[in-house]
Amino acid sequence: MMMVRRGLLAWISRVVVLLVLLCCAISVLYMLACTPKGDEEQLALPRANSPTGKEGYQAVLQEWEEQHRNYVSSLKRQIAQLKEELQERSEQLRNGQYQASDAAGLGLDRSPPEKTQADLLAFLHSQVDKAEVHTGVKLATEYAAVPFDSFTLQKVYQLETGLTRHPEEKPVRKDKRDELVEAIESALETLNNPAENSPNHRPYTASDFIEGIYRTERDKGTLYELTFKGDHKHEFKRLVLFRPFGPIMKVKKEKLNMANTLINVIVPLAKRVDKFRQFMQNFREMCIEQDGRVHLTVVYFGKEEINEVKGILENTSKAANFRNFTFIQLNGEFSRGKGLDVGARFWKGSNVLLFFCDVDIYFTSEFLNTCRLNTQPGKKVFYPVLFSQYNPGIIYGHHDAVPPLEQQLVIKKETGFWRDFGFGMTCQYRSDFINIGGFDLDIKGWGGEDVHLYRKYLHSNLIVVRTPVRGLFHLWHEKRCVDELTPEQYKMCMQSKAMNEASHGQLGMLVFRHEIEAHLRKQKQKTSSKKA
Repeated sequence: MMMVRRGLLAWISRVVVLLVLLCCAISVLYMLACTPKGDEEQLALPRANSPTGKEGYQAVLQEWEEQHRNYVSSLKRQIAQLKEELQERSEQLRNGQYQASDAAGLGLDRSPPEKTQADLLAFLHSQVDKAEVHTGVKLATEYAAVPFDSFTLQKVYQLETGLTRHPEEKPVRKDKRDELVEAIESALETLNNPAENSPNHRPYTASDFIEGIYRTERDKGTLYELTFKGDHKHEFKRLVLFRPFGPIMKVKKEKLNMANTLINVIVPLAKRVDKFRQFMQNFREMCIEQDGRVHLTVVYFGKEEINEVKGILENTSKAANFRNFTFIQLNGEFSRGKGLDVGARFWKGSNVLLFFCDVDIYFTSEFLNTCRLNTQPGKKVFYPVLFSQYNPGIIYGHHDAVPPLEQQLVIKKETGFWRDFGFGMTCQYRSDFINIGGFDLDIKGWGGEDVHLYRKYLHSNLIVVRTPVRGLFHLWHEKRCVDELTPEQYKMCMQSKAMNEASHGQLGMLVFRHEIEAHLRKQKQKTSSKKA
């Protein structure tokens, strides 16, 4: 037995030495071939200012390039041969070790490849089962929820931006760009799989990709939900992929038809006629003219300015031939939670998708589809993170330079921020809202009720999808900090006001404006003195 092992080791040593010598020889040949020519040969090159200098240089360069190309091809062939020989030697060595261990009576683990693959698949599926893919995971607070980032073919919309990154950016980092491209390509491969499609189905391409969301749970993997255009209008294809810190896996493939999915937009309101008029202009364009599958429920508190609000609704109804709206009037002090709760329970039709919305919100028709695609009764609720607009009067310098609203709604670091602390705008099915218990009606005024509802969903088995969306905006309006507030509350109110006014850099320009103006005056004085 010892003789067999010594002979095997001696033979392996000779093979290794032979391979090392062969590599050294190839390296020497390569160095000789790539070494520049001597001065005498360089003098033989045609001069640049000679009649044929340019053509001579090109001819020599082409000849060198051809020789280099042939030499590289030769080296590649030799390397490929070396790899094949090394692989054969490795297999022979492995077989020799198995034989030697069997002769010595050692029990090495040589499980068949089928068992190894089965174990790997079992592990990967266990990672999927542990992640929040099929059912929601109960969470203690809103801070424990892992938000999604969203992306298109061109851009990524992310929440954790900090001061150095932007709320939207092109995926310039190669690793992130390659990761998302791989996910899209994997989805397209599944969509175009002949085994899962009829022979005459159309091929899907990257242009069919609408948008995707993804998030990474650090101990499990990355979940991707990708949406593509379907074969018919209002039809979509959804693919859910999971990368369990290993090979990417297809979890499921869905066909989604949203042609008959009605959204009931519920807006609680008290006064604010001008804001409601602006809201209805957006609603008419996006919901009535473009989407056509929306019901509007307005819950109005009090009687002051109620006739003006009713008049705006009636004018829109006549002008756009729109009858899908409900107006509910409530007495008493304004309560956002109560208004939304009453509006949701007032619906008497079949289960409907609810969109809780405020009067100072602007949304696109694309967002309405995003609302439909990220909710599912008994399964999913959608908590989009909207983009909050800064004060246009500060952003654009002075009020005369403020562009029209549609041109202001650009997702940039200078124009606004992701309102990741707000949970008021949400999409959920009425059945889920009723089953979870609705809003806490003891909360009065603005704020508090939305976080309470959000926490109830986090404590349930429903999947809470939270991600920034590019088609949902909070329009800037002046925030008033009333005198009735305590000093601590007033301080917090002013801090919130500052956050909504302008970016960090823009506020800095306002704080240091006197120093900036003094600098400009000095520069003008220097310029005028030089001219004099």
